[in-house]
Formats: sequence, structure tokens, C-alpha cells
Amino acid sequence: MAALVLGPLLRHCDESTATLWVEVDSACTVSVTAGGRSWSAPTFAVHGHHYALVALDGLAPGSVLPYVLELDGDAAWPEPGSDLPAPCVRTLDHDRPVHLAFGSCRVSVPHDAEHHAAYGVDALRSWALDAAAAPEDRRRLPDLLLFLGDQVYADETSEEIRSFIAARRDPEQAPWWELQDYQEYAELYRIAWSEPANRWLLSTVQTAMIFDDHDVRDDWNTSVRWREDMARKAWWHDRIVGALASYWVYQHLGNLSPAERAQDPLWRMVLDHEGPAELDLGEALDAFAERTDDDPGSYRWSFARELGPQARLVVVDSRAARVLEPEHRSMIDAEEMAWLDDQLRGDVEHLLIGTSLPYLLSPGLHHVEAVVEALAEGALGRPGHEVGEWVRRAADTEHWAAFQDGFRRVGEMVLDVATGGRGSAPSSVVFLSGDVHHSYVAEAWAAEESVRERSGRTRILQAVCSPIRNELPRVMRGAVRVASRGTARPTGRFLGRWVPPSPLHWRVTQGPWLDNLLAELEIDGPQLSMWWSTGVVEGDDHARPRLRRVADLSPRRAPAR
Repeated sequence: MAALVLGPLLRHCDESTATLWVEVDSACTVSVTAGGRSWSAPTFAVHGHHYALVALDGLAPGSVLPYVLELDGDAAWPEPGSDLPAPCVRTLDHDRPVHLAFGSCRVSVPHDAEHHAAYGVDALRSWALDAAAAPEDRRRLPDLLLFLGDQVYADETSEEIRSFIAARRDPEQAPWWELQDYQEYAELYRIAWSEPANRWLLSTVQTAMIFDDHDVRDDWNTSVRWREDMARKAWWHDRIVGALASYWVYQHLGNLSPAERAQDPLWRMVLDHEGPAELDLGEALDAFAERTDDDPGSYRWSFARELGPQARLVVVDSRAARVLEPEHRSMIDAEEMAWLDDQLRGDVEHLLIGTSLPYLLSPGLHHVEAVVEALAEGALGRPGHEVGEWVRRAADTEHWAAFQDGFRRVGEMVLDVATGGRGSAPSSVVFLSGDVHHSYVAEAWAAEESVRERSGRTRILQAVCSPIRNELPRVMRGAVRVASRGTARPTGRFLGRWVPPSPLHWRVTQGPWLDNLLAELEIDGPQLSMWWSTGVVEGDDHARPRLRRVADLSPRRAPAR
């Protein structure tokens, strides 16, 4: 009899459709029953693992439908005797306020005193426990939970995944305690999403996800030199193929709408498969992963969600699609830039742009990264290049500020939206990001006064939530606070010789906050509210942390300039 390994995860939902993803231990038919109807799908295989994506259609907007998941007719979810609420399929209702949650950077380690001391309390689990305590209060559950990178750590591994590694190969040989291949990624995802409270949450709140570097390896695609160094390592091919193949299965596939899935070449193989035997997608998936690493322009990991007239969410791949050649260096390639240019439009109340790496860093960090890029790309000749490349890797200077061409082009697009050049100007343009292991809000305005006067209706914000669970070492916290001060005007002074003028100026207006956090955002017409919450252990009750709000703000007024 087939059994659940992982999931179910509620993935892409809109007003009338929903998607449930599962991993099971053997080939079977997966069925979902909700609202008196049933839908089913056969499993497909990848390297001995079995998956299914069940597509529900014909649902009413704003539905909240408890469901039962069966494997070959046997009930598998919810688990018997669970004290957690019944899982529900929840469709969107464009007549209601839009409620999103977001965050990034979550290690998967135990929830006890020892690991709370080392990594802090898991904000996601604290949030799940709080929501489960009052399931009838729908305001506690967002329409969408957006994970903005480092959903798993393939290079900084926990004791649990190390036990799995040691049981199958010699960790004294490369890649040592880092992940080697698809099998180890599959186990890492199982560990990441199996804790009961988090598993319940993921079964009843739809998720969207985009990778960052640790989903693959620290500093992934930082520079040409980085890629050349990795290509010389004998173990790297299996690692990158396993990383991208598993990302497609565990994270990316559920980002897509039914229409987008139908156009995906790999998913077409699943849809078109006929016959009694389970489709084995492993060979085709490996070839796909190898091809997308060699030619990032051959596939798009970015995606967009229409959330009704109140909001549009555009999520940008800021890792795989990079152009690293010095003369053309950009955060995203020409095809991706053209796609983004097409997506960034007005005629919506709020435009949300998800990028794992903050578009607007704290001013001090932005200035440093811009200068390091100039050095690494030859502003002071070869000695400066060597210093810049060393600093780029040692200090992780790899954000939008370190790709100035792409940074400026996106800034110009945003200002075009804000001045009404792409339809009616929205009330806000908000970048949602993670990565940096501290959270903050930055507010931006046009560098040119004439543009600033025409963009006054639109707030331009950067909202960061990082980490969900992986606190910044205390020794680095003072530097983060100092770097957050002042206003980013990366022109003139000594920077003017090396760094091109920026279309935007900005400053950090809230934060930085250094806790493990999960952020929420609510849109109700022109009004935008955001808040950040953390988990707090009361007494010795490490098993049930309490959710505490750290910051609560509704940025509506223009910042002082």
C-alpha cells in the first residue's frame, strides 16, 4: 500500500482552481475529495521517488473546502488522530483584501533548547502554531505564502541530513558534508517540510517559491571566476543537476498556473503519458537541468501572479539568469529583462516585485557592493580586479548593487510605472526580498527632481524579511546597524568616478530587525499594511513558542528627502 512521504502542499491557486503536490513511496493514483467532488492524478517517477500533482478545477471564488487525500483509494491525509485543524483548499476572492506572507532563509534543525540557542526560534513554525490555534479566524491565514530563497541549505548541512549522507557515501571525500545529488536533495526537502505544524500549514496555505544561492551553493553565480572554479570540481556536475532537477520538482512546478504547466515541456511529458506503467521522468529531467545550467536563457524560472485589480506579484529569478561576462554583466539576461519589462505595468493598485536578493540594500552595503563591482571589473586594473574578486566572494557582495547595469534598468522601469508611463500609476511599488539575515523597510524616490514631481502618487518601497530561521551572528549585528544609516545617493563624492548615477535615492525608514521573522502584507484598495512577527519561548516550553509582533507599520507618507 502506498504511503505519503511528503506533503500535501497546496500550491498554485486562483479564483477557480487549486493544485496539490505530494511525494509518495510507490506508484499509485492520488485522489483529492473536497466539496463533494473528486480529482485524481497518477504519479510520475524521478530517480526512485514518486510524485503527483492533482489539479482541482471548477471551484468557487473564496472557497474554503476541507479535503481528504487518498492513495489508491486509501485515506492518507489528514493523518488519523491529528490535533491540528482539517486541511483546506482555499481559492482567491478578488473582492476581499489581499493578504500575503513572505520570508526567506530557513534552516531545518530540531525545535529544542539547544537549537533555539544556536539558530533562534523558527518563525514559520511559531506562525503555524498560532494559526492552528484559531482556524476559524481566516484573517490569520494569508492568501499566499511566498518563500524568497534558501528554502534548503545544500552547503551548510544539519546533523539529520549528515546522518543520511554518511549512510550512503564517505563524507571524507568530496563533496564532503555538502549535498551530492538528487537523492540527497530529496531527503533534504523531506526534512525541511515534515515537522507537523509546518506540514499542516503548507497543506492549507498556498505557497510560491524562488531559489537563492544556498538552495544550490553559497555565492552561486557570483562571477565568471566562480563558475570556472566550480566547473573544475569533479563533483559539481551531479550537484548542479541534482539542485535544478529537484528544484523543478519540489519548488518550481507548483509555482505555475494550469495554463503555464500545460506549456512546460517536462510537464507535457507527464500529461501526454499513456499506458499502465508509471512515467519515469528522471533522464529527461537531468538533461533539462544540465541544459538550463549551460544555457539559462533556455528556460524561465521567474513567474507572475495576478491577484485581481488590487495587486500583481512578479517574482524574478535573480540567480540562474545572470550575465557574468564583465562587458555585459547583469543580474538577469536579455530575455529575462525583456520579460520583466513586459510584466512591470501599472493599471493595478499595488505592484509587488519578489526578488530573493534585496533590490535596495541598506545604503552602506549598497555603496560597498557598487565599488567592489567596479574594482572587480577593472576600474583600477589587475591589482584592483584581484582585490575586488576576493572581496566579492569573501563578503558576499553579489546583490543588485553589484550588477549596476541591471540595477539601473530596473530602477528606470519602476519610475516609468510610477510616473504613469505604463498605465495608471499604482499606489505603491513594493520589492519583497530576503537573503541578508536582517529585516527592514526602505523608501525610495526619483533622483531627478522632474521625475520625482511626476511620481508623487506612487510609494516605492523595499520590504525585507530574513531570516525565517538562521539568525545573524551577534558579532555582525553592529555592522548591519551602522550600514543601515543615512541615505543612498550613490553618485558624486569619491564614488562618482567608478559608479554610474542611480535613478533612485533611498533610505532605511524602519529596522533593521535582527530576529527570526515572518512578514505579512495586507492590501485593501490603496491602503498597504505590513507587519513582522517572531517566535518567543515562554519559560521552558520550547515545543510551543508564542508568536509576537516585532513591527507593525502602514507606510503612507513620503519620506523626508
